[in-house]
Amino acid sequence: MESREMLKHTKLILENVSFDAELFVKEFQKAFVQLLPYDSDCLIEWVDDFIADKPFLQEKLVSKEAGFNYS
Repeated sequence: MESREMLKHTKLILENVSFDAELFVKEFQKAFVQLLPYDSDCLIEWVDDFIADKPFLQEKLVSKEAGFNYS
């Protein structure tokens, strides 16, 4: 799968699993390590915007940051 298509597919998956914070974090972490560095940066920006109005996702993602460095 081409890089941009993988990023697009990842965003779709994250949107679809956003009802479950644990699953969202798991899918985010999995995608982050599989994407190219530029796409990982794009994904971080997208996730920051996507979770801006979703405090339950923000809380879970921040609590998982201690064990996962995505910056």
